[in-house]
Amino acid sequence: MTVANPLLAMQGLPPFSQIRPEHVEAALIETLKNNRADIAAVLSSDAPPTWDSVIQPLNEINDRLNRMWSPITHLHAVADSEELRTAYNACLPLLSNYYSENGQNQRMFAAYKTLSESPEFTQLEPAQQQIINNELRDFHLSGIDLPPEQQQRYQAIQQALSKLAAKFSENLLDATHAWKKHITDENLLSGLPDSAKALLRQNAEQEQLEGWLVGLDIPSYNAIMMYADNRELRHEVYVAYVTRASELFSLGTQWDNSSVMQETLALRYELAQLLGFKNYAEYSLATKMANSPQQVLDFLLDLSARARPMGLKDLAELKAFAKTEHQLEDLEMWDIPYYSEKLKQHCYSISQEELRPYFPFEKVLFGLFEVVNRLYGIKILERKEVDVWHPDVKFFEVFDAKGEICGQFYLDVFARRGKRSGAWMGECRVRKFAANKLQLSVAYINCNFTPPVGDTPSLLTHNELITLFHEFGHGLHHMLTRVNYAPVSGINGVLWDAVELPSQFMENWAWEREALDLFSGHYQTGETLPEDLFNKLIAAKNFQSGLFMLRQLEFAVFDFRLHYEYVPNIDIQHLLDEVRQQVAVLIPPSFNRFQHSFGHVFAGGYAAGYYSYKWAEVLSADAFSKFEEHGIFDRATGLQFLHSVLEKGGSAHPMKLFVAFRGREPKIDALLRHSGMAA
Repeated sequence: MTVANPLLAMQGLPPFSQIRPEHVEAALIETLKNNRADIAAVLSSDAPPTWDSVIQPLNEINDRLNRMWSPITHLHAVADSEELRTAYNACLPLLSNYYSENGQNQRMFAAYKTLSESPEFTQLEPAQQQIINNELRDFHLSGIDLPPEQQQRYQAIQQALSKLAAKFSENLLDATHAWKKHITDENLLSGLPDSAKALLRQNAEQEQLEGWLVGLDIPSYNAIMMYADNRELRHEVYVAYVTRASELFSLGTQWDNSSVMQETLALRYELAQLLGFKNYAEYSLATKMANSPQQVLDFLLDLSARARPMGLKDLAELKAFAKTEHQLEDLEMWDIPYYSEKLKQHCYSISQEELRPYFPFEKVLFGLFEVVNRLYGIKILERKEVDVWHPDVKFFEVFDAKGEICGQFYLDVFARRGKRSGAWMGECRVRKFAANKLQLSVAYINCNFTPPVGDTPSLLTHNELITLFHEFGHGLHHMLTRVNYAPVSGINGVLWDAVELPSQFMENWAWEREALDLFSGHYQTGETLPEDLFNKLIAAKNFQSGLFMLRQLEFAVFDFRLHYEYVPNIDIQHLLDEVRQQVAVLIPPSFNRFQHSFGHVFAGGYAAGYYSYKWAEVLSADAFSKFEEHGIFDRATGLQFLHSVLEKGGSAHPMKLFVAFRGREPKIDALLRHSGMAA
């Protein structure tokens, strides 16, 4: 008897425990075969196309593929194995060909175009019109206008780019997990708080080792860089971290991303030229709010000019402190986090470690749910007995103010082997209404926090708490949508440089006393964050914010110039060095290979789009300033944001939605004020 493929038999949520690597390729081949047959059937009629006869069926066909493929991409990110990776990579060319084929399908294009020019178009809802306009734009970006041989080249490029992105991620993941330092002398760990040492001991125990094990995962890396008194140890870990996946990595060049980056940039440039753009930056902006490359560069360089004096002051303070208090003449990059933490302690008597006991993960989560309940009237309840991919994963349901379920999400927050680093929100399912049936949005929310150690629960730093709020903001954008058409529902169809608005917006509540009382509670006593610690936290809020902003701007300018000024075999390192001279005040050593691990840009969809973080921060700071005016839990303002922004998804231009909420276009003043800079 043959066992049914769980990826093909899926009715509701993905049956994660049943999915095996051998199911993956077979399920995709079957789904693509069915989709092709159904697309041909939909487009076979000679009758004039209508929404119900063509667009709605095509949307359903797309959603079927997305639902099948989503758990596979998710497992590849959170539970990677050699077998799954092989199966996943075998599927990339199949998917790439399928999408290119549809993007160049003349009958499909003609159907959308004919409908857009018909009387019916004016009778459609704005969300439906937006879908058709987006599709027509995307047809041109998929090479619909190209002659056949150039269309074939377009397909080959897209196929190669999807493989390169996967390769970049895999090299980075493998290099990160390959490097370990086994420590048996506790003196080497002088300066580390007990919580960090307990984590490193747990790392060692998991590998049947005595002592402590340092890795390059963020909880390990940050603990060493911020607290280890031993400068040699900090140096060794720093070098390993900043040379990961490069030609300088101490464990060899098998994970070197150098050629992956060059091939990626060359293919992106060729793709842009094929479609009539001068460079990939211009191509990228076709789906963004920004109007031109010059507008983006002017925005970034204006911000860096404003931040630079503050960054220089931050660095001068740090150097003076290291010299006078610690007799350190030359401050190296592996000294920066360590002495910054000491300076923060010196100035504000506060450290992230001191805050940890007040932010046990479960309490923070409960408080976060209470924050959104006060803002939007929604309730979030855990649901047990849901099939998940790891015992640490939780599942929740979201209920609106009327008590009706409006979304669901998986929460996977602890670092572990086989899970990619960083934090992100992914889409499991998207809201849509079809055949009199409503499909709700389902999100994946992922972080990499320190797991519980022994009897001690997971305790978050305030920085980690902000990360959780950020990703949950993305989740709310996806789950609270009221749009019933999948292509512009939730985060779908949202212009890329507005996608970070709801996430950065949520971070603001992590700094408010009224909110902190909801999600702080000492893990032993239950005491909320004491007033003196809160005052220190606020006083230290903009500690080194000049340096932080310049770092973000360095990444954004580098990404944008890399794609705007690309020439064949561009010297990536030289350009990065040039950008640092232009923007940064902290210049890393020559062996630093940051670009080799810049996954956002080389594997994560942010190519010529990393500026979006700062662009959207202007929107989010200005949006929050309305709450500052009316009260941070003002329900009327919360409901305005819910109805104007979160519920609308990608159904309208982000500027239109922002103006509907704020009553005007965005201003930069709130961002500068929140960052401690004068407007």
